[in-house]
Amino acid sequence: MTFTAIDFETAMDHHICAVGIVCVEGGEVVDEFSALIRPPGNQYSWFTIKVHGIQPHDTANAPSFPDLYPEIAKRLRGRVVVAHNEAFDRSVLKKTMADYGLDYSDLDLPEPWECTCRIFRAKGYRPANLAACCERLDIPLNHHEALSDARACAALYLTAMNQRQTIPCYHD
Repeated sequence: MTFTAIDFETAMDHHICAVGIVCVEGGEVVDEFSALIRPPGNQYSWFTIKVHGIQPHDTANAPSFPDLYPEIAKRLRGRVVVAHNEAFDRSVLKKTMADYGLDYSDLDLPEPWECTCRIFRAKGYRPANLAACCERLDIPLNHHEALSDARACAALYLTAMNQRQTIPCYHD
């Protein structure tokens, strides 16, 4: 069980203001990375501030995405990537990389990523948002704090994969 769980918080549109990454190998967390990221123009919408509480003064002196990209890329390249709403997080990463002239295909990632929301919805969870899944499974969560969300996503994925039934395969 080797994968990387990731979560982005955005300032507006697809502009990233925080990232949380949890790397799992053999079912064990082996690395964590989180950072605030200064979005373009350090601009935020009132709505995103209301969601995650990150404000322009928090990221005024934070590194930009290109500054942090090497740290992000080394934790993603060639790995199975998991996010709770993978379509959102994958889109945010792709658009941000394009903004800075970075080639997403260099990361060599499968498409789509693994999605814990989709997995738990298929298991019958209603609602299947991150907070509801974590509450139901007693997984600690400080929602909309990127590293906490990534940790929770990793725990959900491990839980789901450990519950997956294996079917023996017999060969002549």
